[in-house]
Amino acid sequence: MTTPIPLNIDRIEKVHNGCVVGGRVAVFKSTASTNDAAWQYALNPAHHGLCVLAEEQTKGRGRRGRKWQSAAGESILCSILLIDTLIEAELLTLTAAVAVAEAIRNCCGLNATIKWPNDILVNGRKLAGILVEKRTVGGRTCYVVGVGVNCNQNVEAFNGHTLRTPATSIRIETASPIDRTGLVCALLQAFEDWLVRSSSFSLSKSNRAKACTTNKSNPVIRRWMQLSTLLGRHVTVECDNQTFSGFCRGMDPAEGLIVQLDSGPVRAFSANHTSLIRAE
Repeated sequence: MTTPIPLNIDRIEKVHNGCVVGGRVAVFKSTASTNDAAWQYALNPAHHGLCVLAEEQTKGRGRRGRKWQSAAGESILCSILLIDTLIEAELLTLTAAVAVAEAIRNCCGLNATIKWPNDILVNGRKLAGILVEKRTVGGRTCYVVGVGVNCNQNVEAFNGHTLRTPATSIRIETASPIDRTGLVCALLQAFEDWLVRSSSFSLSKSNRAKACTTNKSNPVIRRWMQLSTLLGRHVTVECDNQTFSGFCRGMDPAEGLIVQLDSGPVRAFSANHTSLIRAE
């Protein structure tokens, strides 16, 4: 087996010198969770935009507390800290999803799509996941945006996994290993670009963001709809122990997934309380 090539932190910092996102980088050989590690920096506003990376993650968590591990050197395990930031968590998740999908498309040539609320798919298989966490630290509203991308795993790495959506990696899809450092650089740049492009977020040296109304004119929402695997499809979701079916009509960043129910009414489903069962 080929020895994994470590992430090149000097290269990442050089590429993102002067940027808010990724202008500072902290790297761990192994950590329980990059999100947990990122929160340790949240008391200092100077750490706004900090990118925490790890070669190995032993107690990573996903949506609704799901646990998973990452072998050393095979994935991108990244968490970005945003301090004193006024933006809806739902919109931030959509922004991160668009950025990750675009980076994979541009860097790897893969047709990455978004499965609501936080998965990135290639050929119907999960390639990446996103976890956004929000806390108030030192009187400031802070977010940690966690991103995990399967990069250089082979098929055997996923044997025995019992996931609702089968997993894949860039190496499996392209039949070639990926330069993880290059993809990290692309991810960070795409994330900053899409934050700036969003009408509800403005990056500045004062580490503050301004909130605005969000609607379909937002470029993030428009691009999310283009990349979504659900738009126009018949979906079944579970919310508060009830099952609902209907056609996905769009996304509202404040309310959630918009579904025209089979019973007639239009309803929004928040990602915090809803699981997607299937899409047809």
